[in-house]
Amino acid sequence: MTLSVTNTLTGEREEFEPQDDDDVLLYVCGLTVSDDAHLGHARLWMHADVMHRWLEHEGYTVHHVENFTDVNEKIAARIGEDELGESEPAVARHFTDHVIRDMRGLNLKRAEVYPRVSEHVPQIIDLVETLVERGHAYESNGSVYFDVTTFEEYGKLSNQQVEEMEAQGEADERAEKRHPADFALWKAGAVSPDAVAEHRHEGLDPVDDPCGETWDSPWGEGRPGWHIECSAMSMTHLGETIDVHVGGRDLVFPHHENEVAQSEAATGQTFARYWLHVGLLQMDEDKMSSSLGNFFTVSDALEEFGVDVIRTFYLSTGYRAEQTFSDEAMAEAEERWDRLERAYEAAVEACDSPDAYATVTDDDLRDAVETTREEFREAMNDDFNVREAMAALIELARAVNTHVGDADEYDYRGLREAAEAFEDLGGDVFGLGFGGPADGGDVTVAEDLVTLLLDVRETEREAGNYDRADELRDELEALGVEVQDSDDGPSFRFE
Repeated sequence: MTLSVTNTLTGEREEFEPQDDDDVLLYVCGLTVSDDAHLGHARLWMHADVMHRWLEHEGYTVHHVENFTDVNEKIAARIGEDELGESEPAVARHFTDHVIRDMRGLNLKRAEVYPRVSEHVPQIIDLVETLVERGHAYESNGSVYFDVTTFEEYGKLSNQQVEEMEAQGEADERAEKRHPADFALWKAGAVSPDAVAEHRHEGLDPVDDPCGETWDSPWGEGRPGWHIECSAMSMTHLGETIDVHVGGRDLVFPHHENEVAQSEAATGQTFARYWLHVGLLQMDEDKMSSSLGNFFTVSDALEEFGVDVIRTFYLSTGYRAEQTFSDEAMAEAEERWDRLERAYEAAVEACDSPDAYATVTDDDLRDAVETTREEFREAMNDDFNVREAMAALIELARAVNTHVGDADEYDYRGLREAAEAFEDLGGDVFGLGFGGPADGGDVTVAEDLVTLLLDVRETEREAGNYDRADELRDELEALGVEVQDSDDGPSFRFE
């Protein structure tokens, strides 16, 4: 069975055929770094990660690009808050650092590159200029808008008609636009105090003047619009046409619809062949959201549950469906992971015991391993059906426990094949930590040790032993720990 996926663009299940037989171009719509990441964000990350892992398992080279949106009015609204920094780049850097730590804590495979909006402004301006030159965009009072009436297929991703769409953009933009559905590609000036106030946290002083970064452009000083950013970053690193675009279902309109329009209007080529949208994580009957305040941060969840339980929780539901976070759901995930881990450990322990023999054969165990691999592959090729793939691993755990519990002499080959199946399917594909902590997963102990060493380094510096303090810093950096000194003391991140 070959891989088939549900393509939002067509609304149909389609056989997956990348442009190249060996390579897959994968773009994941990343996070706006204006707050700490929560489990709703992590659900998208994890499913994109499993897609990446399965495609590699099937022999593809995956070129995975995932952006950080570090230019946004929500970021500007947090300037001066607590110790976040006195500029938009400082705030963005603070939360980008946290997001990267969370990604590593969740044992996500690294993307090929994580582009940021702030480093792609020249490419964004070039793309906007192309749209203006081709008659798909127009300037108005220093801003530039995409004219949706010039793109005949506008609405094809979200299955809407232009005349039925709601107006896009802030109220002060609407008087500048030719059509209510037109959207901003370039915004004149900095972030207005009104826009800041909309996202400013309670208890903070209001902002009297425009704030945030601006760049020079053919239309004057300004900032890129939200939608154009992803098109420019995707084209820069993956070319005009990508194979797979992954994002949250709540972004289908307007964000992804606008990506399609501006990209294809600029190039005349298909922007993304397959659009895969991940369902939302629910909490108290609402989507988990920073703006609603009903969220569980990734860092808190890792500390409370651990990476393997969190990943097992996500693997209980397919990517397209909505999922509900609850104490009961996490308890079920913890029990399921414990069952898998204990079965794997039992297989390894029995395999390595003197009671495991080369001449002992348990056909039921060996058949179970073969069936697990077949059912797992069939499930994953069925639109990444992680729920059924997980069920196959649970059946393997049952077969291992039956063999180890009933046999006086063990089938070495059967147990070895079972352990390898757990490592291959559960470890390499699902990212679970069979055989120990997941690679890059449970970093709590490592963080505690680094903190302890930094305390020793500070003691050495206070005693005037600067050479020794520098040696400790160099030793940490050699181990992949980047140390950053500031007036508030040292901080660190794992490279």
